[in-house]
Amino acid sequence: MTDSVPSDTPTIDFLGFHGKTFLVMGVANKKSVAYRISQLIEQSGGTVIYSVRSEARRESLSKLLGNKHVIVCDVEQQTQIDELAASLAQQKLELSGLVHSIAFADYPDGIRPFHETTRAQFLQAIDISAYSLINVCNALKQLFTKDASVVTIGISTTRMASESYGFMAPIKAALESSLAFLTKSFSRFSDVRFNAVAAGLLKTSASAGIPGYVDSYLYAEKVIPRGHAVRTDEVANTAAFLLSARSSGITAQSIVVDAGMSINYFDAAVVDAVTSADVD
Repeated sequence: MTDSVPSDTPTIDFLGFHGKTFLVMGVANKKSVAYRISQLIEQSGGTVIYSVRSEARRESLSKLLGNKHVIVCDVEQQTQIDELAASLAQQKLELSGLVHSIAFADYPDGIRPFHETTRAQFLQAIDISAYSLINVCNALKQLFTKDASVVTIGISTTRMASESYGFMAPIKAALESSLAFLTKSFSRFSDVRFNAVAAGLLKTSASAGIPGYVDSYLYAEKVIPRGHAVRTDEVANTAAFLLSARSSGITAQSIVVDAGMSINYFDAAVVDAVTSADVD
């Protein structure tokens, strides 16, 4: 029988967030990865400043976020990125970390073959989903503490040509590659780290809107060894670790959180179900 821990025993601030400020970009609703990360930061004693893409989004989050500090910043607009940085600087804030959980792709006609991706679609997606990380970090570079941590949200593989993800995998590949170059360029004047959580398929409001995504999610649950898909909180937990000094030796990396899906594509039961299916 183990001894119980006295109720007056002080808790250990494992993540070291107490008294630190973090900017979290990309909260859409309570199911968002960004929101779950922000909850972990606040529960560990940190302060979160929220950045959302529009006034309408801020209004829709008013009940969820209450009186939290929320700033509108559409990353497609350079003036708004500059205003974000200026606002934080005016408040003399230091950022111990940034969560970049922003992605967008326009599928007006549904998912089409990759080679039919239009220039406008691709450039808009890479601007919002990848270049925004570079642009925002440049704007905030004077506000980061010397050892700040930047975490973005990627995908578990950018080499899997999944029709249900449209043209976003190459966009996420650009985002992932940027981590090494940001780490190198920021090393000239700081120890800021840049990492990604490469998440498997998640049940979020944003993903549910992607044509064909739900079927892919259900398939993932069959392939994952444990029998159920990655949970949003599992991605958030990894992001919180990467934001903390506990991961001080990790930079320019994408940490895969897919519950082992990538090792089990040839699961016997899945293979049998496919090969035994009637062929029209």
